[in-house]
Amino acid sequence: MKLKHLALISSTLCLAGCMAAIPTGPTQYDSRTVERDKSALVSVNLEMGAGDLKVGSGTSKLAQAYFTYNVPSWKPVVDYSPGNLTISQPGRTHSHLGHTKYEWDVRLGREIPFDLNVRCGAGQAQLDLGFLDLRSVDVQMGVGQMQMDLRGDPKHDYAVHIQGGVGEATVRLPTRAGVYATAQGGIGEISVRGLRKDGDHWVNDAYGTSKVKVRVDVNGGIGHIALIGEEE
Repeated sequence: MKLKHLALISSTLCLAGCMAAIPTGPTQYDSRTVERDKSALVSVNLEMGAGDLKVGSGTSKLAQAYFTYNVPSWKPVVDYSPGNLTISQPGRTHSHLGHTKYEWDVRLGREIPFDLNVRCGAGQAQLDLGFLDLRSVDVQMGVGQMQMDLRGDPKHDYAVHIQGGVGEATVRLPTRAGVYATAQGGIGEISVRGLRKDGDHWVNDAYGTSKVKVRVDVNGGIGHIALIGEEE
């Protein structure tokens, strides 16, 4: 266990050491729209090195994305082929030091089945996903904070996997679907509300009676993980 913790700390220090201030320019604003097509399932891949990410619903299109940035070389790259949407931050040097500004606001259409994959190296992520037609969610966070809201009325089973680095993660869970959750933290604290402990996992009151099941697996590094299974 100590070796694991040392490895986490070492990798974090390496990441911090690789982050150097980058010259900035005027703040730029951009947007991209992806029209709906006949894809039965769409894989959405969001790859951000450092910045602030918002994901939610609220568009009649397949996707509508708004970008704010002040490093010209970081202009987001949007690529769509039927069934596969990728938005990525170009370049290998992703710094959030100094006066850099980098924000994505990605809105996905309702009633479109999505596999959502998020890779965020450093920063903050606000993922409001409860009104999307999710089939899977996979999130890898580096250094920062994540707020994920899954509250809604899902019609299909889906699985959520969260791999946290150094920081905090809060996950708000649906109450109408049956929830099965596991959480393991390297260094830090795990807090759970609105779920009951059942062996090595937690379940909500709807688990075992609801036809729809949501499985959530959280693996945290250094920080705090909160699982909230009650309406607020």
